[in-house]
Amino acid sequence: MLDNHPQTSRLVQRLKCLCACLITLCIGGFPQAGSAAASEVSWERLTAGIQVTIWNPVKACPQVPALLILQVDPERFRFSIYHFRDEGLHAPLSIHEWQQRTDAYVLFNAGLFREDYSYLGLLLKEGRSLGGKKHHSWQGLFAAEPTDSRLRKARVLDLAFEGFTEDAPTYREAAQSLMLLDRTGKLRVRDSGKRAHQTVVAEDGEGAILVIKTVDIVSLHHLADCLHQQMPSIQQAMAMDGGSSSDVIASPDLLHAAQEMTAQAGWRSLLEGDMGLHIGLPAVIGISPRAGTRGMPSAAASPSSRGR
Repeated sequence: MLDNHPQTSRLVQRLKCLCACLITLCIGGFPQAGSAAASEVSWERLTAGIQVTIWNPVKACPQVPALLILQVDPERFRFSIYHFRDEGLHAPLSIHEWQQRTDAYVLFNAGLFREDYSYLGLLLKEGRSLGGKKHHSWQGLFAAEPTDSRLRKARVLDLAFEGFTEDAPTYREAAQSLMLLDRTGKLRVRDSGKRAHQTVVAEDGEGAILVIKTVDIVSLHHLADCLHQQMPSIQQAMAMDGGSSSDVIASPDLLHAAQEMTAQAGWRSLLEGDMGLHIGLPAVIGISPRAGTRGMPSAAASPSSRGR
């Protein structure tokens, strides 16, 4: 018979193998969109509960610069709102001055404000309003320190789908701004063409809070699209502020605990606040250890994959 011929048998076996491979790929062997990019994010530990990375998505997102990303565990760290008038100050402080005043491990700008330094949007500290009024069209709300212990310690709320009232707030700390990307995958910003340095706060599927700062100018639309496509772990994100007020800093103690290595050159200089212009910020958000957990940060571990 023809099938008994050695060469024919080998050919039949090869065809069977090829068919099996094609079936495997059709069932689910093709890589998911963004999975390769997400796997390239390599975290370095600053201290237990805070990781950092510089992620450069230029191959997948040519119009998006490198991003400084901090991943924070809200179970270990609390978030606090600070406003210069509430602190009894006559003028806004620079990010360096805010860090010295609050002694927070990490600080970043809290959102948009007018020329007279009044805050645009809702701003709460310890459950009381700091003067800002709820913006009718902005749907992003960073909320932390819940009044109900069953709720997550910190969230990015989408006011288009989730309710939040000032009279009986479910979270004591809150700062309102623009929704960037929602959990349905929809981009919530138009492609205006405007480009600037940006600060973004996001929530991932594991409940961690991500603080993201671009190292160069970018449009919010391109940034939102890149985060959606290349970091599928992000559930929703909001844009805190942009331009010269886009700022983030880490405390000297926290940076001192992270053993200096050549690979840290990018994110360390950004977190030290040695780069760029630092204007006065009327409101900031501080990240500090929860009561009973504060101490000298432990030395950083070697670079690791995602996880806490």
